[in-house]
Amino acid sequence: MAPIRLNLKRAGSNLLVQGKSFIWQLALSAAIVAAITGLCATVFPVNATAAGFVYLIAVLGIATAWGLATAVAASIAAMLCFNYFFLPPIRQLTVADPQNWIALGAFLVAALVASHLSDQARREAREARRRVAETEHLYAFSRAILLAGVDHSLGSHAAQQIAGLFQCRGVALFDAKTGEIFRGGVEDLAAADKLKAAADRGVRIEDPAGQMIVAPVLLGGPPIGSLALKGPPLSESALEALLNLVAIAFERVRAQEAASVAEAARQSEDLKSTLLDAIAHEFKTPLTSIKAASTSILSNRALTPQVREMGTIIDEEADRLNLLVTEAVRMSQIEAGKTRLERATVDVGALLDRVVAHFAPRAEGRELSLHLGEDLPRVSADPELVSLAIRQLIDNSLKYSPPGSPIDVKADAGSGCVYVHVHDNGPGIPQRDRERVFQKFYRRHPVRAQVPGSGLGLFIARAIVRTHGGDVWIEDSRGAGCEFCLSLPAQNGHA
Repeated sequence: MAPIRLNLKRAGSNLLVQGKSFIWQLALSAAIVAAITGLCATVFPVNATAAGFVYLIAVLGIATAWGLATAVAASIAAMLCFNYFFLPPIRQLTVADPQNWIALGAFLVAALVASHLSDQARREAREARRRVAETEHLYAFSRAILLAGVDHSLGSHAAQQIAGLFQCRGVALFDAKTGEIFRGGVEDLAAADKLKAAADRGVRIEDPAGQMIVAPVLLGGPPIGSLALKGPPLSESALEALLNLVAIAFERVRAQEAASVAEAARQSEDLKSTLLDAIAHEFKTPLTSIKAASTSILSNRALTPQVREMGTIIDEEADRLNLLVTEAVRMSQIEAGKTRLERATVDVGALLDRVVAHFAPRAEGRELSLHLGEDLPRVSADPELVSLAIRQLIDNSLKYSPPGSPIDVKADAGSGCVYVHVHDNGPGIPQRDRERVFQKFYRRHPVRAQVPGSGLGLFIARAIVRTHGGDVWIEDSRGAGCEFCLSLPAQNGHA
């Protein structure tokens, strides 16, 4: 109840001030009319026509200075004085000559119309000045927020600028993302609930008694905050422009934050790629030595079965480590945009023969079949990189399909491309995960603990193939399992 009593008291005080001002204006208007009457009737006697023009000029001046209401009162007073002192019978409020009635009526109408026009021009001039002032304030505000630094204090700076430029007693600026409220002005607006409601519902809340308005801040989308103003009302266009400027300030802060995060992420990725590339190259030398040593040991036919088994394990694990290091190097090159294609004319059938033969020792008795279509076209590609991409697909099928189940590799042509299909009889990949499995380091939850892996194979395969102008995707499998499909543009664009 206390705020209501305060508002009523303030409204009553404003009315009292306005009433006193109006009484003084009426008194001064009456004094002006009396002075004109005394001058024209006694000091400098003039005829009725001259007196009428003097009264009319005075009424226009009063309308320009104090408005229509005061001018109407002055018009009536001037009409009565004009009748009493200048129209016969003199010093009587009667008119003897009918023509004088017409003159008196014309004077009153002219005075009222002129008062109205003068008051209208006065109000339009005042409105024009107000709009010019609002435009200047908007320009000053836009300049202030554009020159201000982008940090956590921009919201407080904007609220203080609004309060100072637009003469608001209180300003509250709500950021919906962070939940912060920035304040400006001499009054502390307790409007947190209204600010949140305006931001949540995107509606304007007005309090005419308290001279406060709360409006959502948005810029072509959902509200990003809200603004509460208490003070002289702004025009609709000025308010909309102010809200847009505040929204631009918010978006500028968020864009700068996003750019900073992106730059930090880019630098982190660059550092990670550099470190990964350096570590991978450092691994290459000892792995080459281990591989050479294991191959030399296994070439000795006099080895005992136990030593040969241990040598075989060393040789296989060296191959596995070498593959992981190669993946890491390729990933760092792809991320850094340093992948260089050494294109050559590639026979896809011969390349697939070599890739399938590479996996023969790891098949462990599983059937790894290859079916080549007739008249396969050649492709222009980097044979080493394409082999790596196809190996990733076959390796993925070997990992995630049951032991003893077959792996089918098929190649065919059509629509200017060569297609390689790798089909297994594993559990398959749900539709919702078919794009996510190509993301870096992504591995589906049910198989993370069951099958070792880095989550890089499919990411590398797709990146390599897309660099060649093709693509890798998962097709709806014929029956059980999963089927990966790889496409490469045929040489000269035809099959």
